[in-house]
Formats: sequence, structure tokens, C-alpha cells
Amino acid sequence: MLEHTFVHLPGVGGTTERRLWDQGIIRWADALCADACPAGFSGERWTLSCRALEESMRSLKRGDYRHFAQGLSSAEHWRAWRDFRHRVAYLDIETTGCARYDQVTVVGIYDGNRTTCFIAGDNLDRLPEALARYSMLVTYNGASFDLPFLRRRFPGLTIDQIHVDLMHVLRRLNLRGGLKAIERRVGLARDDDIAHLDGWDAVRLWREWQRGNRASLDLLVRYNTADIENLEHLAEMAYTGLRASLCLPCDGGDGQ
Repeated sequence: MLEHTFVHLPGVGGTTERRLWDQGIIRWADALCADACPAGFSGERWTLSCRALEESMRSLKRGDYRHFAQGLSSAEHWRAWRDFRHRVAYLDIETTGCARYDQVTVVGIYDGNRTTCFIAGDNLDRLPEALARYSMLVTYNGASFDLPFLRRRFPGLTIDQIHVDLMHVLRRLNLRGGLKAIERRVGLARDDDIAHLDGWDAVRLWREWQRGNRASLDLLVRYNTADIENLEHLAEMAYTGLRASLCLPCDGGDGQ
């Protein structure tokens, strides 16, 4: 999908991108091989656009996620999911509550193969170093909740990755509500002992752990792990659904 994308070019929105596709300029390579500038572009503007596409091709080849994190609007970061999923962190945090001065208690990261849990009072301070290894973050409501909490917990933390906030992405597919409700709607199941837990249960479990109940921490970690591992399934579904909604013309390529 990323190599079919033109909305990261200056002055190009969805309508202009569609016009390019309709004129047979479906991939970046098509633009660079075009015999003439397409309708709607002056010669100078098309030359500048092609130079920008050449830089995009170089950036994708070297894995420069910042080029796309900065060039794409936040609403279109989903387009980069397949190309950068090999360096993705599905991320979810737990806190002592929802107020501004509440504290981060648990942070889970899932990279598609392994889950790592960071716990306050144990290894939470290692989180910034771990996050720096990833090119893309996938969250649910992370733009409003998870990432602001992390920035307050770690002043100076650099979060410059491509960020796919599935809450907003899934709304475009008419999937609304909390994460658990959407999981149930699309048929994602959780183990019985965590199926009915929610954010307030996460607060309760942390308090129980603070009073010495190890089992409560174990349950909290399992709850957090289910959150982040299910994000991968939802991200693939969102990517597939939104790509299909664009009705991208077939070009005989890899369909990504």
C-alpha cells in the first residue's frame, strides 16, 4: 500500500491521489516512468513530486520510518503497516487511574513474536531504550491515553515512530467502542478468567499486588498481554479493510 500512496506529497490529497490512479499512475515507479506529467500537475510541480517520490523510495529501502511518520498525516499512518510490521511494537499501558497525576504501572510490548512486560518498581525504566528499537507503534486510543502518559512518565522521551491508533482507524470501518467490545464483535476471544476484566479491574489488581498479592500481578500481566496481542489481529484487519475501501486499481504487483 505504501508504494501506491501519493497523499504524502505536498498538496496532494485523496482526490488527487485517486486521479493519479485513474490515469494509470498506481505506484511510485509508474510516476517516475511516466512520459508526461498527469492532468492537474504543471511540469514544475510534477518534477518536484517525482523528486519527492525518489526520496520516498530511498527512505523505504533503508527503513527510514521518520520520512513517512512526518510525511503522512496521522490518519494515513496505517498505510505503512505492512512495510514496517517487522519492526512494530503493539503497545498498551496500565495505570493507577485516568487522572493527569496517576502513574503508569504496567507497559506491554508485543512485536509479533515476543511479548515484553515492563512493571513499575521493577524494569519500567528500561522502556525508553526498548521503544527506540521500533519503527512503528500500534495502540488503541494511544494518541489520547497511552502516549501522553508515557511522555509524562519519561520527560524527554522521543516518540517519533509511525503511529497507528486503531481506535480512529477502525472507526473508518464502522467499528466503534472500547477495545474489548470490538474484539467481541469481530470474534476475538480471551481466556475466561480475563474475558470480563476492564481498565478499572487493572487498577484494582495493581492495588492488590501492592498489598502483596502476587497472583493479582500475574493476572494483570495476562490481561495486558491479551490487549497487545489482539492488537495485531485488529491491525491486519484494519489494513486490509481500509485498503479495500480505496478500490485501488490492479496493477499486477504484489497487492500490498
